[in-house]
Amino acid sequence: MRIWNIRYRTPVPPNSAPPLVGTDRVLAVLTELARHADGASLDEMTRAAASPKPTVHRALASLCRFGFAARDGHGRYVLGDEFLRLAFAHHEARPDHLRIAPVLTALTERYGETAHYAVLDGHTVVYRAKVDPAAGALRLTSTVGGRNPVHSTAVGKLLLAYALGDDDAVRAWAAERPLAQRTPHTLTSPDALAAELRTIRARGYAVDDQENEPGIVCLAVPVFLTSPTRPTGAVSVSAPVSRTPLATLVAEVEAIRAIVAAR
Repeated sequence: MRIWNIRYRTPVPPNSAPPLVGTDRVLAVLTELARHADGASLDEMTRAAASPKPTVHRALASLCRFGFAARDGHGRYVLGDEFLRLAFAHHEARPDHLRIAPVLTALTERYGETAHYAVLDGHTVVYRAKVDPAAGALRLTSTVGGRNPVHSTAVGKLLLAYALGDDDAVRAWAAERPLAQRTPHTLTSPDALAAELRTIRARGYAVDDQENEPGIVCLAVPVFLTSPTRPTGAVSVSAPVSRTPLATLVAEVEAIRAIVAAR
């Protein structure tokens, strides 16, 4: 059986973690099911989870009993309404989500581009909120609850700059896992990342110059909801470079900061 890293939905090398048992198996199947927006058959889930069919079937049955999974009219498994209800209710009740929503709306209305709010979680950022413009939005990889790498995103680099105080700390953090190259522009060297974070600390904002997605640029500023010195998260404006060049966003950084500060 393949051993799964539930947090990142990726298989991990043998002997690096104990096999999934009991509730861990159920959670792994739930995580895999969430990747199939159109649903999945038992055979498809078995192949995706790389576990015996009876094991996957029992996990799906448990999820169905609690409303976390269901079967559609074609017999395919989908996320259940109860799971979605709990997820959305919890998300809507988050204090940071409620407080930052007007900021994202204001940024999207002003610039006609997508605005995000994200927090730091290890080597990834988690998007807590996102507002797309009413028209002209491009499909980005970001989704509410989704993750992207820290080192290739403006929000990630900004938050990491605050979390790690010097170059040695950055190099130690980067040594924990490779800095994956998302595009030809991604910073993959610990020294290059350390230098970038020094610049971010000095100017107080971060940019993503097509480092996470080709053709997409981004500018991020910190959000201080609970502390005057430690950011709770970061707000960003993301745009196709063909429509809004990075230089345009940088020229607007003070206006973006003012919108965030007026929350």
